[in-house]
Amino acid sequence: MPAARVTGREQADRTATSAVGLREGELPWVEDAGKVAPKDARELSRVFFERLQVLEEGTPEFQYARNTLIEMNLSLVRFAAGRFRNRGSGEMEDVVQVGTIGLIKAIDRFELSREVEFTSFAVPYIVGEIKRFFRDTTWAVHVPRRLQELRVDIAKAKESLARELDRDPTVRELAAHLKLDEEEVVEGLVAANGYTAGSLDMSADAEETGGTAHSRSRTFVDFIGEEDPGMEKVENLSALAPLMGELSERERRIVSMRFGRELTQAEIGAELGVSQMQVSRLLSRILAKLRAGMTEEPLTDA
Repeated sequence: MPAARVTGREQADRTATSAVGLREGELPWVEDAGKVAPKDARELSRVFFERLQVLEEGTPEFQYARNTLIEMNLSLVRFAAGRFRNRGSGEMEDVVQVGTIGLIKAIDRFELSREVEFTSFAVPYIVGEIKRFFRDTTWAVHVPRRLQELRVDIAKAKESLARELDRDPTVRELAAHLKLDEEEVVEGLVAANGYTAGSLDMSADAEETGGTAHSRSRTFVDFIGEEDPGMEKVENLSALAPLMGELSERERRIVSMRFGRELTQAEIGAELGVSQMQVSRLLSRILAKLRAGMTEEPLTDA
């Protein structure tokens, strides 16, 4: 059945209960669904949802109704995407695209019998897709969800304890604060090396609270030690925990000092009674051993 052509304010006037000039079961033709005002889109969406529920999937009328619903409600995607602008403007196009996927899922799953506004139903789907996008694309290597969440907990604990103690907390203090073993904290700190943040100027809890990059005094950059190129050799941190158990006690101590206590190579050398150059060689050997175990590459003697 052909759709009746509607322009201007008529788009908003033809609702589910008072469609002027339309035969029963007929959909209004929306010239440019993307230009429908949000308030009008809410009213028109109900008309289209009522019809969509009785149309046969795959028919031209079904596709028209579904596509029109998507275009009319893209303002919801732009609204949700705006909450993540602090992540960087370069990714906003991708954010809108994945947010649209969430909108489509919401349209396909929405039922008028729920007696809830479509906007309230759709926004969680849209935001969920956007958060999943950031979770899956801000890690340089695959890291288990447990370690991703642990990284956030440790960052928050560091910021909280640093304010309380007026200095950076030790691994032991972090472990006590989080009620974790020290080895778990070290594992989380090492895993954080696989994270690619949108901005090092972002506060430790900005991604959870929606704050801006400069909304708090202490940022991720405050917690970064000197650059360690050796860590680039560790490509898959998901296998790190069992491999740590294969290191000698001295090797585990060195890893803990370097990535847990964040000591410099010179400070580690002072504690072990060796030179900074020897510490550098030991770290390179330890990281090579970890990498060999993760990639199942045979470790050859130099």
